[in-house]
Amino acid sequence: MRSSRLTIAISFALTLGLTACTQKTTTSTGEAGKRDVVAVRPVEAPAEPGVAGADKKAEAPRAEEARRQLADGRADHEKDAGVVVETAEPMSVAAPAASTPPPAPALSKPVPAAKVVQPQYSGLFRHRSSRTAAGAAPSSPAYSQPANTERYQDHADNPLQITADNPVSTFSIDVDTGSYTNVRRMLTANQLPPADAVRAEEFLNYFDYGYAPPTTRDTPFSVTTEFAAAPWNAQRKLLLVGIKGYELPASDLPPSNLVFLIDTSGSMNSPDKLPLLVDAFKQMVPQLRAQDRVSIVVYAGSAGLVLAPTPGDQHRRIIDSLDSLSAGGSTNGGAGIALAYATAKQNFMKGGVNRVVLATDGDFNVGTTDDEALKTLVAREREHGVALTTLGFGAGNYNEQLAEQLADIGNGNHAYIDTLAEARKVLVAEAGGTLFTIAKDVKIQVEFNPAAVAEYRLIGYENRQLRREDFNNDKVDAGEIGAGHDVTALYELTLVGDGGAQVDPLRYGGGNKPANSVGAEEIAFVKLRYKQPNEDTSRLIERPLRKSELQPNASERLRFASAVAAFADSLRGGTHLGAFDLDRIAALARNARGNDGEGHRAEFVQLVDAARRLKGGESKPQIAVVE
Repeated sequence: MRSSRLTIAISFALTLGLTACTQKTTTSTGEAGKRDVVAVRPVEAPAEPGVAGADKKAEAPRAEEARRQLADGRADHEKDAGVVVETAEPMSVAAPAASTPPPAPALSKPVPAAKVVQPQYSGLFRHRSSRTAAGAAPSSPAYSQPANTERYQDHADNPLQITADNPVSTFSIDVDTGSYTNVRRMLTANQLPPADAVRAEEFLNYFDYGYAPPTTRDTPFSVTTEFAAAPWNAQRKLLLVGIKGYELPASDLPPSNLVFLIDTSGSMNSPDKLPLLVDAFKQMVPQLRAQDRVSIVVYAGSAGLVLAPTPGDQHRRIIDSLDSLSAGGSTNGGAGIALAYATAKQNFMKGGVNRVVLATDGDFNVGTTDDEALKTLVAREREHGVALTTLGFGAGNYNEQLAEQLADIGNGNHAYIDTLAEARKVLVAEAGGTLFTIAKDVKIQVEFNPAAVAEYRLIGYENRQLRREDFNNDKVDAGEIGAGHDVTALYELTLVGDGGAQVDPLRYGGGNKPANSVGAEEIAFVKLRYKQPNEDTSRLIERPLRKSELQPNASERLRFASAVAAFADSLRGGTHLGAFDLDRIAALARNARGNDGEGHRAEFVQLVDAARRLKGGESKPQIAVVE
């Protein structure tokens, strides 16, 4: 019996060693036969031996003892079961050890806890395997995820404000679009999204509203306002504030120092994750120029530099490096971010674009896993001039909350990529806006006139609210606008005397009503603050909004924007819409499609129809997503 147990243990140990030695492979690519990249592949531990049939019960004690004898050895082996990366040249940046992430102080402001939702998506999703109680490594590169663990920030709609009590609204702009495309993915899969996955401002900002751009770079963006009746209640009005960034020609873009930070953990082993990610980045490669520099950092169980800084016109070398990637291991995102920032800073381009582009599907579960420490690291590197853009991929364990917040803190933007068409939109058609910042720390403040406006409500931007005094404080961080970016904000207003107020007046009065020297003709005073990318002192734009600007009929732009806002509200419960249902939202959008060259508005109508069928329990046809 003792001899049998020893034989099993020796057999296991030999198999472990053989596997570790044979799974490290090399891929040769590059110009003139140079070896640029070696394969990025997890080293997996062998499977546990099983005993079938009648002998299983008898062999179980021996197998269990063999597992105990190998526990210590396997724990040591796991330290090496990460990503193996080699380069032709010594790495110029040392990869931080997964077990010793860089220290980071905690943020001073607490962030609300994340809400974990588990909608039942059809099918199984790949997912990084959890460790067993004994600490054993996964026995197979396949990762199954029977339950959905996607994470979205819990947020309530902005409350209705009584103008006499609180006449000033202040918020930071947001150019993210990830919520819309992520919800599109769910509706395409015949699933209604959880309410917290819906951010109204990211729905609005997905679309181009045709705002006139500024004529010169001296003022980096134009401001457009519109004012008309709300389609869901004629007694209320909608105020649109639109911003259009200066459209910088591709030839005028400054040189870029880009670090692609790519999640290659086991959960990325799914067609909508790493394969789509690789194809997405490959769409961007032909746009890169000789003056640009591209690096590729990957992270799984550990982090590594796959492609050292390379001139952007070496397209084949960059593509070969992308094609060499494979998925496996756990997710040491903290080490990956630290290495990516170190690479970006080492190759910093003064006066150019310095940006880390993080592409991932979900959580960081090894190394620096604390969200606050990651946010502090990103905030610190932002001060060194390196921005962060985050791109989400896949389903099942998508951590939208963290990806969106890291991009906000990192002076970047967040997008979710569900198709190659979306990759072209984000990384090719809108590359200037995605990568090049034309104005930073952009804030909006609207003061409503109590003599003219009884109530107001900002639609969306719940996690972008600022205090009134923050508007004039240049030390307070706010959002960035990229070249050509659109930003849209909507307020719902009730004018004094229109009879649409939702809150009863106080019997005994109340509220401090300041002296009003402008009368009821002026509805609001709109102010924007921004900084030029290379400046630390803000500039101010301001203009009044008068009642005479009220349009008898909403423009096509405002009608479509109101349909998008109403759709977001409906998906979150429809508490602000009254009887304005999805049928009416679809009709409103259908009649405001206008010039829809890319088909985005037509696709929006399809999504509204799909949500209507899902809510009504009708059949669930697949949506034809525009490719």
